[in-house]
Parts: sequence; structure tokens; C-alpha cells
Amino acid sequence: MNLHPVLDAVTDRIRSRSAASRTTYLARLDRARAKGPIRQALGCTNLAHAYAAAPAGDKIMLREMRRPNVAIVSSYNDMLSAHQPFERFPEIIKRAAREAGATAQFAGGVPAMCDGVTQGEPGMELSLFSRDVIAMATAVALSHNMFDAALCLGICDKIVPGLLIGALQFSHLPAIFVPGGPMPSGISNDEKARVRQRFAKGEVGRDALLESEEKSYHAAGTCTFYGTANSNQMLMEVMGLHLPGAAFVNPNTPLRDALTAAAAKRAAEIGAEGAEYTPIGHVVDERAIANAIVGLLATGGSTNHTIHLVAIARAAGIVINWDDFRDLSEVVPLLARVYPNGKADVNQFHAAGGMGYVIGELLDAGLLHGDTLTVAGAGGLARYRQQPYLDDSGRLAWRDASRASADPAILAPASAPFSADGGLKLLTGNLGRAVIKTSAVKPEHRIVQAPAIVFDTQEAVIAAFDRGELQRDFVAVVRFQGPRANGMPELHKLTPILGVLQDQGFRVALVTDGRMSGASGKVPAAIHLTPECLAGGPLARVRDGDLIVLDGERGVLEVRVVAAEWRARKPAEADLGDSHHGMGRELFAAFRANALGAEEGAVTFHAAESGASTTGAHAAPVHDHFAFAQGATA
Repeated sequence: MNLHPVLDAVTDRIRSRSAASRTTYLARLDRARAKGPIRQALGCTNLAHAYAAAPAGDKIMLREMRRPNVAIVSSYNDMLSAHQPFERFPEIIKRAAREAGATAQFAGGVPAMCDGVTQGEPGMELSLFSRDVIAMATAVALSHNMFDAALCLGICDKIVPGLLIGALQFSHLPAIFVPGGPMPSGISNDEKARVRQRFAKGEVGRDALLESEEKSYHAAGTCTFYGTANSNQMLMEVMGLHLPGAAFVNPNTPLRDALTAAAAKRAAEIGAEGAEYTPIGHVVDERAIANAIVGLLATGGSTNHTIHLVAIARAAGIVINWDDFRDLSEVVPLLARVYPNGKADVNQFHAAGGMGYVIGELLDAGLLHGDTLTVAGAGGLARYRQQPYLDDSGRLAWRDASRASADPAILAPASAPFSADGGLKLLTGNLGRAVIKTSAVKPEHRIVQAPAIVFDTQEAVIAAFDRGELQRDFVAVVRFQGPRANGMPELHKLTPILGVLQDQGFRVALVTDGRMSGASGKVPAAIHLTPECLAGGPLARVRDGDLIVLDGERGVLEVRVVAAEWRARKPAEADLGDSHHGMGRELFAAFRANALGAEEGAVTFHAAESGASTTGAHAAPVHDHFAFAQGATA
């Protein structure tokens, strides 16, 4: 199938925009590769330190340096369900590496916080910046120069983007991402949402709400809705960084363990001394980034990736912006209905055909670059049309995924999609640039024109709701929620109450320079508004009663105020109160001070060096914010 002309054009635009920074990035990769396996240059003291505690057999192999050594970088902790399965993975990986004639060492751990635990709490203000901490922790883990390849064990919201940003600084090292898988299905997501709304209305108490939540989040593995965590797994698959079909296999099953072992063996094969050397800097190129955007749109994935994918791309010397998302969204069809874009969960999505079906449909429609380099080897992205299974002898094998959806209510063909577009819109107007996920919003709710009610915190919105002051048409303006103000926390607590008001027949919407959960939907929300209020964004000029127009069909976000009055207004001053203190927030002052805007990935690395912006079709070239880290290994 010929490549779709819009995908071809957007990829060429990305390639042209990124020419200088990508060339610099690849030159560093080549210099690092030319030095050969780095540990060969280590001194005897360095080497002795590096394998002093290794088992005898591994120590011999590490001393002789004749076999690949694979780094394990893990987000394991046993408080969070998604990361708890990783406790078992290092031993599986080490055993499989030895079977492949290689070694594996646990190089380091990275933090893993859960937005589900911190939603609406002060700790949520650390969430977005934890991505950059994870990237730095990954760099620390790999900085010992002992490794020929890496396995990155991560799954949830900021963890996978952070691991990938960190791994991309070691561009010459092959890296495979190893997921843990989703938990088995609990109660339906619709039922969970219904109980949350009943609690918001005071119809049920805390005991009923807690019982519902426990039935939803009940076992090891990721949450089963299609939020940022599961969008991460889709992205790793469509970018060729997973083994084919690895994304949504449940934890603690024979197939999951077999895939983990296979990832270790494959890492040894594509390592620096292997016959199929596959550095991550070559896997993540302009085509892979374009494929990632397409995959996000075709599955109705998390809006958080309009931030994370920008940061990931920049880590590989590639510059994208929201124009790229907008233009691809106009031609990429919605093929999946998974909550919050439908009733199904990711286990049902996987059973209906999952990633093998989606990738196959997109390839046939010319909406994915099929000629990308992947960790699976020859065959390009077509290898990801396959699904893994255990044969009669219990060995891991792959077979072609079905060309037909096993459940047309969950997966649709590209020839008859659920929607002709990807359901992600760029909103522009005199308030700036924002994104909206229309795929989760019914058509009759996508256009709202109503007076603004201005808030500085989501707690203030909730308090007004509890006082009965929001029984009317309005647009909730929640300002000073951007990266530089307070770390850009998700405002997920607003979803139930705004949903209640919408169900009561009121025309309601949200406009904010903050984030919403990747699982949010139903209510029209213009989010990630940039520039943020603290950086001079016009949202700080909006006052109660101003008429706001949010048009999710035409891509318009405007405030209707007489021009002379608008020009005369002074922006409101931020009253951040205690939001910079307690819960470790003091430690993140430098992150807040240096954060770029949402459309620039909210990146905090060397932000002060850049006077450029990725915003708009004629964006200025962007400085290489990641050069300092890549240079450490080159």
C-alpha cells in the first residue's frame, strides 16, 4: 500500500524541521559506536568494582568481555500494582541471558509514582516532573559504561517516557522495553464512573465508593482503562521498541514470563557485539515518531502524549509540534473504542485483536511507515501484525493476528472506522493554543459558548459545586496550573462534577493551562493551554462573565471581549499559596523555573538556553536541550 500523502508530508516536514538537531544527534551516536564496547576501555579498578558481587560464572564472562552484558533498568516497587510484577523480572532476565551466552546486571532503579494515588493531592504536583527525574535516573543507571544493551522495565504514565528519554541519551545502545501487563478485568469502567458521579452528588457514601474502586483496582498489573499507562504500551509497540504483541499480556502468566525471557535474549542478539546491532537512536527516527502520533490517534490514546511525545522526540534530536498532531488527526481514523472512548477495557481490546489488528489495518491503509527499524529485526513494522503464543511444547512463538475484528464494537476496520478522524483537535484563538480529545465527547457537547467562571484551583471548583453555585451554563477557567506555576498536575477530580452538571442538561466546559487525566472524557476540555498564565498567557486576563467559545469541531478557542477593554486589562497575579512547599515540592523549584511550555514537552533540561519555540507552522529551530547528556557517553 502506498503511504498516505498526509503522513508522507507531515513526516517530511518533521524531517526538515529537525535536520540540524537530528544530524548532531546521529553524529554523537556514530562517535560513541566507533569506540566499541565502552567497558573495554575501563581500568582494572573500574571493572573489579563493576562485577565484585556477580556470581562466579557471570564474573568470568564479565572479566573476559567476550559476551554481551545487558543492563536492567526497572521501575519496580511493590506499592503500585502496575510495577509490582517487575519484582520477578530480573531473575527471569538473568537466567535467559545466561542461556543466550550473555550476562545481565541490574543497573539501577527509577522512581515510579502513580497518578491514581496522587490525584487531587499535593504530591500530584511532582508527577509531570517525575518524568525528567526518571530520565536522569536512567542516565545514572547506564552511566557506568558496562553495558552492550539495555532492558527498560516500565509501564505507567511518566515512567515509560522518562525511561525512553534517558535511554535515548545513550543513543548507541540497543534498548528493548519490557512491560508488565494489565491486571485482569474488574467491574466495568462505566460502573466505576457511575458510582463516582453518584458520590459527587451525595447519593452514596465513602464506603460504597471505596468498595467500587477496590473492585476496579484489585490485582497486580496496570489499570484496565485506556489512559496514559496503556497508551504508553501501545506507543512502544507501534514504535518497534517492544517485542511484537507484548503490550497487553497479563502479568504472572506463562506467556508474560516467556516474553520477558525472550526480550533478554533478543537484547543480547542486537547488542553492540551482536550480528544484528540495533541502536535505539536509529530505531527512534522521524518515521517512528510519526507512527507514534498515528497510533495515538487511531486508538484514542491519552492527551498526555501531546506533551510526552514532544519531549521524547526532542531527546532524539527530532522536533514536532501540535500542528503535526492536528494534521494527522484529520486523516487517521479512530479504530478502537476503549474506555473512556468506549465501554471496553484493554483486556477486551486485546482479545478483540489488539495491537496486531490495529497495526495491520493502519499498514494496509498506508497510515504507518512500515519500513522502520525495530527491535524485532528484519521485516519492519509488519512483524507487529503478529501475536505471541505458547506452542504445544510451551515454547514462545508468533503467528499472524486475525485480519478480522473479533468484536466490531471494540475494533473497527480502517475502511469503516468509528470516526473518520483521530478525535484529537488543536484549538487556537486569542487565548493561545490548546488540545481537546473529542473522541470521548459526544458530538452534541463539542461546542460550548458560555460565560466564564474563573478559578485558581480545582479545589475551588469543587467547593463551588458543593455550595450549589454551578447549576448553570458556564466554562470553568482553571488558571495557574501550568508547568512553571505548580508542575502542571492533572485536574481529574473535576471530571465527575462537570459530568454531573452536563448530565443535568447544562452546557459546561473546561479551559485550563493544566492537564486532565489520560482517562478523562465526556466533558469538553481545552487543556495544556499555552502559553501558560505564569508565562504571560492571555488566560490570566479572563474575568468572571467573559463569553468563552470552545468549538471542538472547528478548532476554535476564544474569549469575546471588546478589544479596547481586553488590551487594557492587567493579567491576574498568581496566588500559589503553599503549592511550592511540602511533599518535596521545594526540591522541584529548579524544574518549575526552567520548564518549557506544554507544546515544547514541558522539558526542564537546559531550558534557559533556548529562545526558540516549536509552536506554529513556521517555528524557529530548537536548541538541542539533551546534548549535555548524550555528550557524556560519546
